[in-house]
Amino acid sequence: MGKRNLISVTDMKDEWHDLVDLAIKLKAERGHHNDPLKGKTLAMMFEKPSTRTRTSFDIAITELGGHALYLDVTKMQMGHGETVEDTARVLSRFAHGIMYRAFDYKMMDKLGEWASIPVISGLDNLEHPCQALADIVTIKEKFGEVKGKKVVYLGDGNNVCNSLLYACAIMGIDMIACCPATRMPNAEIMLAAAKIAESNGSKILASHEPLEACKNADVLYTDTWISMGDTTSEAEAIKLFQMYQINDELLSIANPDCIVMHCLPAHRGQEITNSVIEGKHSVVFDQAENRLHAQKAVLYTLLKD
Repeated sequence: MGKRNLISVTDMKDEWHDLVDLAIKLKAERGHHNDPLKGKTLAMMFEKPSTRTRTSFDIAITELGGHALYLDVTKMQMGHGETVEDTARVLSRFAHGIMYRAFDYKMMDKLGEWASIPVISGLDNLEHPCQALADIVTIKEKFGEVKGKKVVYLGDGNNVCNSLLYACAIMGIDMIACCPATRMPNAEIMLAAAKIAESNGSKILASHEPLEACKNADVLYTDTWISMGDTTSEAEAIKLFQMYQINDELLSIANPDCIVMHCLPAHRGQEITNSVIEGKHSVVFDQAENRLHAQKAVLYTLLKD
């Protein structure tokens, strides 16, 4: 099999179930991996700052026996006289894989096109596939069988929401994107995810009404109202998204065993209340931990000989 990327969730659509199961397996076997990626180097390119992405990828490849190299894009030639194409070809001669955390998905796509080694998205402005993998791992851990479960995403229809739509559709999970009309997820992704969901016996829906959408939900999910690079002011965001806050009222109309998810960092008192994120339904820190195991599954699958 030739070189593969994970830039969109759909790049590994046919392997998504296996990736979820592998992440759970690697989590159970932590400390006993026998260095399957010994001698492999992952070049990690960052345009955006990160806590979870950098830490999880660095530890993931280290625990699998490989090595991570951090690259600050502002201190590279790329974008300062050197083309993305040339950067991709040079790094392909040095490393075994590239993880890129970018502002613009067009740059991500170009890097993936020109690199001869796997390119993994650590986030861009369209998708965040590794986050979606960790999310599905968390849902499967908590419920066992995920098919037919109902996920409600509330707030800004951003890159996290876009990837989650694809991931839920692939897994046969019903998902409602409950967002203001002006901040819905990418329309093409919504349509594509709906077609995938239909083939798997599930539904992808849109809503602007949290009190209706959250009825009988198994998962309530949110993200920050202002993403990196977003010029929306805090006052504007609060006015636009306040009714989409995950709070005790919304939680009370979900299923009794509902779990609450947030990809972090969280702004307590804005998109989620402190009582909810610290409450018994919250799996936010399990979800954060699962970034590590999701990254391992991706790295193992794409970089192992």
